[in-house]
Amino acid sequence: MFVLLRQLQRLRRDAALTAPPRRGSLALRHVDAGSCNACEHELTAAANPYYDLARHGLNVVASPRHADVLLVTGPVTARMREPLLKAYEAMPEPRTVAALGDCAMGCGVLGDAAALAPPLDELLPVAIRIPGCPPAPDVIAAHLLAHLHGETPAA
Repeated sequence: MFVLLRQLQRLRRDAALTAPPRRGSLALRHVDAGSCNACEHELTAAANPYYDLARHGLNVVASPRHADVLLVTGPVTARMREPLLKAYEAMPEPRTVAALGDCAMGCGVLGDAAALAPPLDELLPVAIRIPGCPPAPDVIAAHLLAHLHGETPAA
């Protein structure tokens, strides 16, 4: 592993790929509220060395108590409603909710209405909407970075 990290560091240096100037960082807590896992694959791809969200100050954390952003994927199922609300309540202020993918945005792509809770917009105040089924890693990065810098993401 150390050899791979050293090679990655050398590759970045050779390509003159420097860390962009930071205006802070965001700690992301991901919650799968009932997705098909396509958004999770793209989120994982956004964290790989090619897109490297950590280089921009975006990190996924294990606890909502350490998170700035609650990143929700999938339509909220009836059984995930309470755990999602508990995760939101455990977050420190100021807290932000991001809907990742069309299902989380309430587009009705996945799920049976009988097994679903109300849309995420009705449960929590959604500030970041990342469209797509699933959204590409560069779209995920663009929306999160736009929020970090106080900008509106490009369409």
